[in-house]
Amino acid sequence: MNSTLILDNGASTLKAGFAHLDSPPRLVSNAIVKPKGGGAKLYIGHEIEDCRDFFGLYYRRPFERGILCDWDTEKAIWDTLFSPEGMNIDTRATSLLVTEPYFNLPAVQETYDQLVFEEYEFISYLRCHGSAAPLLQYGDLFEQGTLPAPECFLIVDSGFSFTHIVPVMRGVMVLAGIHRIDVGGKLLTNHLKEVVSFRHWDLMEHTYVMNEVKEACCYVSNTFGEDLEACQVNPRRNPIVQEYVLPDFSTRKRGYIRNGPGKTDPPNPPDDTNVDPDAPKNADDEPVLYMSNERFTVPEVLFHPIDVGLDQSGLAHTIANSISSLPEELQGMFWGNIGLVGGNFNIPGIVDRLRTELRALAPPEVEVSLYTSKDPITQTYLSARAFARTPAFASACITREEYLESGSNACRRKFGQNLRDGFEGARGELDVITDVDVDVGREDSTTGASRTRGKGSEKRLLGRE
Repeated sequence: MNSTLILDNGASTLKAGFAHLDSPPRLVSNAIVKPKGGGAKLYIGHEIEDCRDFFGLYYRRPFERGILCDWDTEKAIWDTLFSPEGMNIDTRATSLLVTEPYFNLPAVQETYDQLVFEEYEFISYLRCHGSAAPLLQYGDLFEQGTLPAPECFLIVDSGFSFTHIVPVMRGVMVLAGIHRIDVGGKLLTNHLKEVVSFRHWDLMEHTYVMNEVKEACCYVSNTFGEDLEACQVNPRRNPIVQEYVLPDFSTRKRGYIRNGPGKTDPPNPPDDTNVDPDAPKNADDEPVLYMSNERFTVPEVLFHPIDVGLDQSGLAHTIANSISSLPEELQGMFWGNIGLVGGNFNIPGIVDRLRTELRALAPPEVEVSLYTSKDPITQTYLSARAFARTPAFASACITREEYLESGSNACRRKFGQNLRDGFEGARGELDVITDVDVDVGREDSTTGASRTRGKGSEKRLLGRE
């Protein structure tokens, strides 16, 4: 029996593993990295784990603003992942399930097909539209005991490049209800770099370090005004400020919180680290970054993009606008089945804040229910793995023989049918979807999505990113 490789091809991180294994996926940085003072040494994909100096890294990512633009870089990362030093995959004896961004460009999709079948010669493969949002019904995101997965649900996917709100009816995405916010983890990290570099240390070139600071220190506040006032009274002595000790990569590979909420112990140095004789000998000599109101003002951009000059609705209002565009008699089902996936939902406090704001926007007679997972980063992978174990997976794939006979046209027909009818094949006319007022002409030719302006429900088309 041929094995099936699951590849959640995220803009920041690749999640890879085999469908028949229950082990967690392998997380691989989807980038080629070059240290600032490392000469010609390059770290490709998982090789970044061998890097010892993370100050001043130069990143070369295949994705740019959510679109796969650099196929040479992506192929180098896949080659390293499939190699004996990586996962040791025999692609000629393997099927592939790979995710792609929402409203991917046709030219990018054709390159996917060519690379999979002509370069790697996979037996068969399934390219999931929309980062596999419909596949989440096969996972445990909406698990409620013995009850089946809901037929109508809303996915909020907040990842590296963007945040998408995707309604799904009976396994089919409702294109007219998809909204996008141009805020993702990359923007939050860059915003934090700018704020910290202006107030404290110049860390504009230290993306890796600042991303770790964001993950360790930032949170979403439910009492934004009160927290902001507390920081203004005494910037260095208040219940919010943290002293984050930056890594020096001689005695410590990671930073830690020395004082303040969430205080942690210093990490142990790696066994192969040569201790620098000039390294700080006491706490007073350590490079300290004081994180005060930056902790909650940076993630606040998700709820108020106007803070960074984006004239768009925040997360809660965009979700409400998406639901309001759906059939009125079904809106209560979407309010009651909102699934949260993507790395940004690891930020502490974001679920409680989102629940509070949605409750204020929802009709009083409906129940607002948010569903999260233990690890929002790998939830899409786990759902795709569950789907790959079902009989429907084989019928949703296209084989190499079919591709060699008809080329990318075969992929376009097959995957287009999956997009229209869901992964269980054609199921006749979906009356519930015909009730939606879908104006195809209003979809943008580049992304097909709509985004909201301000706090109202007015939609405008996307031009260039």
